[in-house]
Amino acid sequence: MKFWLPAACAATILSGCVRDSAPAERDLVIYGSSPAALTAAIEAQRLGRTAVIVCPETRIGGLTTGGLGQTDIGNKSAFGGLALQFYRDVADWYKDDSHWKYEKRSAYIPDGQCAGSLGEDSMWTFEPSAALAILERWERENKLEIVRGEFLDRRPGGVVRDGSRIVAIKTLSGKTFRGKMFVDATYEGDLMAAAGVSYTVGREANSVYGETISGVERALSKNHQFNKGVSAYIKPGDPSSGLLLYVEPDTAEPEGAGDRRVQAYCFRMCLTDEPSNRIPFVKPEGYDPLTYELLLRNLEAIDPETFAKDSARPWKFMPWINSRMPNRKTDTNNRTGFSTDFIGQNHAWPEASYKEREKILKAHLDYQMGLMWTLANNPRVPEPIRSRVAEWGTCKDEFTDGLGLGWQSQLYVREARRMVGDYVATEHDVLRKRTTSRPVAMAAYGMDSHHVRRYVDKDGFVKNEGNIEDWRAGGKPYPLDYGVIIPKKGDCENLFVPVCVSASHMAFGSIRMEPVFFALGQVAGAAAALSIDAGCAVQDLPYESLEKVLLAGGQVLKSDK
Repeated sequence: MKFWLPAACAATILSGCVRDSAPAERDLVIYGSSPAALTAAIEAQRLGRTAVIVCPETRIGGLTTGGLGQTDIGNKSAFGGLALQFYRDVADWYKDDSHWKYEKRSAYIPDGQCAGSLGEDSMWTFEPSAALAILERWERENKLEIVRGEFLDRRPGGVVRDGSRIVAIKTLSGKTFRGKMFVDATYEGDLMAAAGVSYTVGREANSVYGETISGVERALSKNHQFNKGVSAYIKPGDPSSGLLLYVEPDTAEPEGAGDRRVQAYCFRMCLTDEPSNRIPFVKPEGYDPLTYELLLRNLEAIDPETFAKDSARPWKFMPWINSRMPNRKTDTNNRTGFSTDFIGQNHAWPEASYKEREKILKAHLDYQMGLMWTLANNPRVPEPIRSRVAEWGTCKDEFTDGLGLGWQSQLYVREARRMVGDYVATEHDVLRKRTTSRPVAMAAYGMDSHHVRRYVDKDGFVKNEGNIEDWRAGGKPYPLDYGVIIPKKGDCENLFVPVCVSASHMAFGSIRMEPVFFALGQVAGAAAALSIDAGCAVQDLPYESLEKVLLAGGQVLKSDK
């Protein structure tokens, strides 16, 4: 089994075959491999500008190719342009009979929020390998220049500035990339932070932006909770025995207070029940049974009558959602109080060094591998669940460039740094209580935060805190202001941030969806080209010129739905 290369080594080894002289200056230098990176480059080139994508990863597409095949969409009418083009390309991909290897198209019955997309002109459920093939075709057709395996030097001097403008970025392998405009398309905001742009990490207090659901929210964290009576102690009911792993004492923080916790991460596993393509779940090296004691207690705490009544539907009690993808595969996400989310173990990730992130990623991998092995093998897991889970495994034909045994290298970084610009999107934007005069894209998902911590309550029972699923807006699309992707003018005049956008914790919980990143990347590419043409700071770009180009590119800027 292979694991993530130490970052410094990866930057040298993976770039060893391209150690030529530094590339000439490009109009646009993009750092990252998320969908926003690709659409930014494509749009800039459409407008006659040169672009280069520099990224640590060798696999492009971020989470879109990293397992998130059940697209968090909310309302498909909110998307046009390159975002919609991708999902139309997915539909075209699955019209080809040769792409149905393990089942016929007629046998595929998608479920979840994208169930209705099969047979439409766009399709929003897909295999990671299909997404990768499509985006690699985009790369070829658009003649994108992508320099893979290059890690930004985040130390002082790694981002070269001339006053309020970035002029170049350096990588750990010693390369320098010079440009007129820059885009941070990472999930972490590494370029933004290294450039000295204002940002935040964690949850704002409700009072900061006059919100109602940010900050510490014990009372509102009702979903994905433990069953009644699950003890937080190693010896049930005995505080002197100590707390179980990854459970912390409660704090004195009042409701609505701010903190630096970020919502939990996981791997969006691509699983299959096709025997010829299945890799059985494997117990990781160093497996610690105590890590999963809460899982087992939570299953044992299910009311026997309830379980007997629903024993034919064991999925109801399982700690993961299996959403069907084509070819007898799935996308998976968290469910119940103990799940694929490794709650509370990712808080260092946003600011961590590459080496530290490597350790955090490995811990998440071991945790999730151990979770799936436990569910499939531990005799304390109710037999209907155990036997059902054992039918599944990772896929032989997915993530062959990943960590081994069918596991991807892309961790689901739901939230990391968030820029703080002059315009900060908040719950007031999501609820359409605030209007913008500079709409550049739409978002259409509810405000969704996963849990951020696991603690023991006053009665000695385990609780999760941080999950908010607010759908007061009913999935209605709402506009995103141009200001969410640009820094304050005093911070930097030639940088765009289409992923770690300027938003509060809860607004980001709505915005943080892959279709939105496709759309905002296109905005960044257009605005970069226009700002070069106008010879102005990105903050001074006349909105009318940007609006015209975005509409011509098919972007949706408003919706009455």
